[in-house]
Amino acid sequence: MSQPKISLEQWRALTAVVESGGYAQAAESLHKTQSTITYAVQKIETLLGVRIFEIQGRKAQLTRDGELLYRRAQTLLSEATALERGASSMAAGWEAEVRLAAEVVFPTWLLLRCFARFAEERPDTRVQVYETVLGGTDEALIERRVDFAIAGHVPGGFIGDSLMRVRFVAAAHPDHPLHQLGRELTHRDLRPYRQLVIRDSAHNRIRESGSWLGAEQRWTVSHKATQIAAAKMGLGFAWFAEDTIRAELESGQLKRLPMREGGERHIELYLVFADRDYPGRGAWRLAEIIREQIKGMHALKARVERGEAPPPEDCGVSN
Repeated sequence: MSQPKISLEQWRALTAVVESGGYAQAAESLHKTQSTITYAVQKIETLLGVRIFEIQGRKAQLTRDGELLYRRAQTLLSEATALERGASSMAAGWEAEVRLAAEVVFPTWLLLRCFARFAEERPDTRVQVYETVLGGTDEALIERRVDFAIAGHVPGGFIGDSLMRVRFVAAAHPDHPLHQLGRELTHRDLRPYRQLVIRDSAHNRIRESGSWLGAEQRWTVSHKATQIAAAKMGLGFAWFAEDTIRAELESGQLKRLPMREGGERHIELYLVFADRDYPGRGAWRLAEIIREQIKGMHALKARVERGEAPPPEDCGVSN
């Protein structure tokens, strides 16, 4: 196998010039002299026989070949960093902290049960959880702020395993005007009333979480606890992940809206590692526990539905 002609340091110099906006800025960001950066880029051009930059006006712009080399260099440097990070993780054994992002629609009781099981095995390992919404989960993965995520979809460039299906239902306080209509409801009936939705937790993308956003009035909050509390006060209706309001439905604090159609929706949740090739032992074990607990929950639900077992109070499997 032939040896690479270009070193990682030279590729790093090229990416720094592009991302910093010039040779001087790249030199400052890498703590090197400008002549060193210039020489590194020229060396790439000479060894590969390509032209990376061309002068347009007063600025140096990437050529078509330069754009391709820049993208490939980014990938190469990212892989090198991941390799080093993975080797360090393996050398260290169990990591001191496990970080995960969990979509707010994932049942809180189930997440806490998984943490409790993990704590029995690894009491000294810290757990940091980000309760995220929509694009916030993507950001946590892409920026490597978490080891893995429970996500509503798999971002591009990642691989995810199907974890569980979440059922959403439309609900409001029993005294809400929509319940007083005394008949099945259509989406047209909902339009005049306030809808309670959850804000996208991403910094760079602003979306709102809701199966239907056609209401003329809307309150947007940052957490499901606020959404539920507002609904219990009769301040609006919402689509809720059913497991998150099971206690409120059973106590009568909230009541499902009698929708003619579209009152029940489903989304799939996935387990996605930020770096599937080099997960830490703690992150891998916690993810394994989450899979086991969900599998056990589904088996118990099936037994409850067949009448073979009573519904436990804390697992949200009652009907």
